[in-house]
Amino acid sequence: MDNKFAHYPSLKSKTVFITGGASGIGADMVRAFAQQGAKVGFVDLDVAASNALIEDTEGTVAFEQCDLRDIEQLKTALTALSDKLGFATVLVNNAARDDRHDWQKVTPEYWDERQATNLRHQFFTIQAVAPGMIEAGGGSIINMGSNSWWEAGGNMPSYTTAKAAVHGLTRTMARDLGDHRIRVNTVVPGWIMTERQKQLWVTDESIENHRARQCLPDLIDPIYVARMVLFLASDDSAMCTANNYMVEAGSI
Repeated sequence: MDNKFAHYPSLKSKTVFITGGASGIGADMVRAFAQQGAKVGFVDLDVAASNALIEDTEGTVAFEQCDLRDIEQLKTALTALSDKLGFATVLVNNAARDDRHDWQKVTPEYWDERQATNLRHQFFTIQAVAPGMIEAGGGSIINMGSNSWWEAGGNMPSYTTAKAAVHGLTRTMARDLGDHRIRVNTVVPGWIMTERQKQLWVTDESIENHRARQCLPDLIDPIYVARMVLFLASDDSAMCTANNYMVEAGSI
């Protein structure tokens, strides 16, 4: 990480779990926390990308494979990370998949699978990790939302519905866990220029249209989301909970 950006002493040696950490925004989070001296564990389905990230971080992070749609697999993976690193006092619910789909072709099975991919695991990850935070005397949970539904974005109703629900999850868990000094917040990314986005949806026309909707002219790299997450994980944000933190360049 460039030395001109913030270093958070409170993150050193802190145990951090990240879902969907192998690529995209998640991989930048893994690197960013590792560079802060945190003990980082992540779960992902993609073994090849995960191993590449472990090599890139010189073996300083821990990985467990799991399919987040299978809650028992998820719990097993989180337990394995706890055995390696200790209880997490930072949890980043990052994993999601924003596949486009025609509302007229959505089946009940597809709808349920999308909710399992984008929403359900966030609650069950909190359920699995929060007891360790309670024992530790506090923690920070960061759920990843999306500004797609704020902007009334179309072409992916099951995704935008799931992401809208993340905000309700954040608010209620902030209340339920607040007495234990566990903070729960939502980070709301705009259109982030991950490799997946570039490969699937970035065109000259789409970029031109998107720049016109942002207040700032620059496109958003994943590291800017990671930097917001670092702040919310650190003790610097000790009185921040139950809120949304936008990283969308003023997109309207």
